[in-house]
Amino acid sequence: MKTRKLGNQGLEVSALGLGTMMMPDNEESIHTLQGAIDLGVTMLDTADIYGGFEHGRYGENEKLVGRALRGRRDQVIVATKFGITYSSEKPKGDAAYVRKSVDASLYSLGLDYIDLYYQHRPDVEVPIEETVGTMADLVKEGKIRYIGLSEASPERIRRAHAVHPLSAIESEYSLWSRETEDEVLPLTQELGIGYVAFSPLGRGFLTGQIKSFDDLPADDYRRMYPRFQGENFNKNLEVVALIEEMAARKECTPSQLALAWLLSRGEQIVPIPGTKHLDRVRQNLGALDVQLSADDLAEIERISPQGIASGQRFAELELNWVE
Repeated sequence: MKTRKLGNQGLEVSALGLGTMMMPDNEESIHTLQGAIDLGVTMLDTADIYGGFEHGRYGENEKLVGRALRGRRDQVIVATKFGITYSSEKPKGDAAYVRKSVDASLYSLGLDYIDLYYQHRPDVEVPIEETVGTMADLVKEGKIRYIGLSEASPERIRRAHAVHPLSAIESEYSLWSRETEDEVLPLTQELGIGYVAFSPLGRGFLTGQIKSFDDLPADDYRRMYPRFQGENFNKNLEVVALIEEMAARKECTPSQLALAWLLSRGEQIVPIPGTKHLDRVRQNLGALDVQLSADDLAEIERISPQGIASGQRFAELELNWVE
């Protein structure tokens, strides 16, 4: 397995990780998680709020990941997050909440320490110095090893990094979400911070498997997102068709092409595609063998330039959490 370094503090992970947000609590998910580890995936990404959307409970997905890791702890890097709550319309980052959250996540995961701990979304009412200062104390106490932020502004990243070196910034990045290229991605290169790309396949849109709105289950959260609705959907489908055509010529899948492009954007970038199925994990890992020439990259730039996606990437409430 090819590996990449996240930051300058010693964190090294597989070049592709695995996002676990949409994994149901069942045996297939355990099989997928353990199978991914067997294939060489070392980075598993979860959060305290994953898995509990329907009933407002924290730690559900963390418990799933924890069960899958029994006997395999030394083979993986576990990343989890805090800050998004069911009880408030804004994320939280005060010192007391950080400490409460890390203890709850350690309990749910069944671990003695967390490898990479993120603030899931910024708390604009709490100075980032307080949040990251508390996380730095948790590093000293051995509860976490490395610190990250998710969907934070360049200014917040700089201030946080001055308190304690950040190992990773996690943010959306894909062929149809390239906003990060303006400021955040260059900043991670400047400061020596890793970049973890979530939704690297456009929440499944870039796989080519979604051809109509009705392909989404009735309870699928993506139905709420503007890019999956109405005329936006049709316009975005046109871009995916071009990606599919190029992938066919390259003799790879659209997913592999999209991931290979991301990997080409910088050595500090680690995509974490999410899937419930082990065969998709195996397929995604094939992206590591896809070679993109200068002509290939130029063609991708032509068919999917920055700003090509139609519609906002989040529903309105979630947009309020993103800097």
